[in-house]
Amino acid sequence: MSVWTATVLTLFPEMFPGPLGHSLAGRALAAGHWNFSAIDIREFATDAHRTVDDAPFGGGPGMVMRADVLDAALDSVAGAPGPVIYLTPRGRRFNQDLAESLAAGPGVTLLCGRFEGIDERLIEARQCVEISVGDFVLSGGEPAAIALIDACVRLLPGVIGDRRSLDEESFQRGLLEYPHYTRPATWRGLTAPEVLLSGHHENIRAWRLDQAERITRERRPDLWDRYVASAK
Repeated sequence: MSVWTATVLTLFPEMFPGPLGHSLAGRALAAGHWNFSAIDIREFATDAHRTVDDAPFGGGPGMVMRADVLDAALDSVAGAPGPVIYLTPRGRRFNQDLAESLAAGPGVTLLCGRFEGIDERLIEARQCVEISVGDFVLSGGEPAAIALIDACVRLLPGVIGDRRSLDEESFQRGLLEYPHYTRPATWRGLTAPEVLLSGHHENIRAWRLDQAERITRERRPDLWDRYVASAK
């Protein structure tokens, strides 16, 4: 069985593995639960200055990453597992369902843009999947790539010791997660909910569901509406 693999094309390979080399993802990488490689896009420039961008046709501010350079970079990883994903604010919104879908596949090839973005023809020619990690703009695709990879890696077999912990996380049931408490039972005059100290597992499950529903209803009405509709 092949190992899930993340391949990142970037102008800043030194940014990787970054956070992915630590904690859960880092331990999983060291244990061989997933593979990673970062490809320097500048290595595929054809001039002495290693130029990867140019002024946009039609004028306007900023620069655009060149299709020919990016195409050569993608050729160098031909056969890398999974879809070619371009991280862009205009893409499909990344969510837990998409993370699960990508984690169930062989891996991902992530294209990190910079400047004003990349030449549209590269997206068309390579049939890139466009994905956004949120309705905001980053300086480049690298932080988004790290977030996407982390969300997928933690779902891989063997990465999290107790798989039951995944079942009650935010979005797993269409709800945000319930609040958590631990020792000490009283802190700064604030006491953990008595039901959690009762040892009555059925009451605890009911309390957690009620809290998850309340928080989702108050904070994410869009998720709440979908949750209610799915329960009908």
